[in-house]
Amino acid sequence: MTEIGLVAIGAGLAIGLAALATALAQAKIGAAAIGAILEKPETFGTMLILLVIPETLVIFGFTVAILILFALK
Repeated sequence: MTEIGLVAIGAGLAIGLAALATALAQAKIGAAAIGAILEKPETFGTMLILLVIPETLVIFGFTVAILILFALK
């Protein structure tokens, strides 16, 4: 029974820490992007792409969590 609980905690940490890291990265990138867009509005497309790239961390965290959860079976 405790093994299932520890696996669930591990899966939760995989998603939670990945989401926290993504939030911190997007906050800094977003602040810098706003400044760059105010100076050069034509950089909007590039800044949008740079702001979305850290979101892949959450996808990786979700993938790891799924792998951890299904490793028991």
